Amino acid sequence: METERKGPNGETINTHRHRALGSDSRVEILGLVRAAAGGLTAADVAAHTGQHLSTTRAHLDRLVHAGLLVKARASGGAPGRPAWRYRATAADPAPAPYRALATALLDHLPGAAGGDVREAAARVGQDWGRRLAAVSPPQDDPVDTVSAVLTGLGFEPERQPAQPDGAVEVHLRTCPFLELVGQNPDAMCGLHLGVVRGALGHHGVGGDDAVLEPFGAPHACVIRLPLPTTAPPADRGPARRPAPGSSQAPPGAAG
Repeated sequence: METERKGPNGETINTHRHRALGSDSRVEILGLVRAAAGGLTAADVAAHTGQHLSTTRAHLDRLVHAGLLVKARASGGAPGRPAWRYRATAADPAPAPYRALATALLDHLPGAAGGDVREAAARVGQDWGRRLAAVSPPQDDPVDTVSAVLTGLGFEPERQPAQPDGAVEVHLRTCPFLELVGQNPDAMCGLHLGVVRGALGHHGVGGDDAVLEPFGAPHACVIRLPLPTTAPPADRGPARRPAPGSSQAPPGAAG
């Protein structure tokens, strides 16, 4: 069993990281990924370094295991199963009480999912999101409810200008769970998507069409909320009865 050692100033030496950076190739790859705002796929890295794709993947996974990179699937809206995209982790993963809960979820899912880990995690996250929304300050706008829940979890959500189709985008500039995302990206991203759907559900808005796109924007993951663009019709008072002998049907009557 490997134990942590102390450096000359009393700091903990992360042996996984030191060993991961003991290769010039991995140091070069880490620099490439850190310099890429939107992250890189293994194919991107292989093209830059000239290494074989399988060798590149092995180096990338070693850096993920060391906590220096995080990987997630980013489709960019393209059909099919997207490739893994790698991005550098934050310098300081944020400790939070929720980390213990998220870790317990990762330990529990392999035996409970029985299939799609991401969907199983999303179902757990949905219940969690409803509870978090219930104790958040009441909001008139469902997007504000989602933002309040995500802010409480340690994300930095930023609402973007409305899209032409009425959809709303919220960019997540930080992720306090990046280390756990690196361990099981499908589960953690599914958990966070479920939280968003649960917060919307608490607000009375269906969240099944909400999407979480890892690395969907430079320096941010993207949440897309296809909210309704039209408000309910204003109350115009009681319907007027048609005049006697008139063929006009009352408003709302079937034709």
